[in-house]
Amino acid sequence: MTNKEILETALLQSSYDCNCGINDFLAEQNVVTVSKPHPKARKYLPLPFECDLVSYGSNVVAQTSERTREAVSEYISKYAPAYKCFEAPYINKLNDLLAEFDLRVCFMAEYFLPDVTKLTEPDCGAELRVLHKDGFADLYTSQWGNCLTFHDKDRDVLAVGAYDNGRLVGLAGCSADCETMYQIGVDVLPEYRRKGIGSAVTSKLAIEVLKLGKVPFYCAAWSNIRSVRNAVKSGFRPAWAELTARETKFVYDLIK
Repeated sequence: MTNKEILETALLQSSYDCNCGINDFLAEQNVVTVSKPHPKARKYLPLPFECDLVSYGSNVVAQTSERTREAVSEYISKYAPAYKCFEAPYINKLNDLLAEFDLRVCFMAEYFLPDVTKLTEPDCGAELRVLHKDGFADLYTSQWGNCLTFHDKDRDVLAVGAYDNGRLVGLAGCSADCETMYQIGVDVLPEYRRKGIGSAVTSKLAIEVLKLGKVPFYCAAWSNIRSVRNAVKSGFRPAWAELTARETKFVYDLIK
């Protein structure tokens, strides 16, 4: 699979997620669409959204409800270039506009796609093992909470573990969040960090996912420097950013 094919797969998936066309993400002008559920959307998205902004760099594609369409359109048309819509202090303005709908900005993340010219299988000094469902069935513990999908175990399809003398010290797992793309999560025991284990299991898993004909993707908060560094070191590069607003009660329940 080429980098072009990987990007095209991601754009198609985003079109399902955002109820728009593939080329909408590559346009110079912003696009606003009414959010709708889609059978091929990422399984964890609680569609429809009232405010969700996506940018692949050229513009902003906003999916809204009918009632928030005017307010969100006002916001994304006021601030340019596109990245400003995802930054403070501008987000404060978005919260002001959404207040009358009892909504607030909730999730913000950067998504990464693999660069097939950068993916390698580095030697990290640990034994790497490819694990199928039976191999990670007993790993649903708090230690590996970033790697596996506890609330929907059926989505987890593959993992790569790093072992030191038989002890699991690092794990990358992937979930089939949609038909064509698998999301990777990774963690390493604290005493084994900064040894290249995280990037080794991430890279190895990405390669295994590509062998299945699927596109691996990686998500991180842009303030999570450790995770972003791991993505880049593993052969991934930034692809799109996303910002989602949710009900005020939902937001405050998260931060209690």
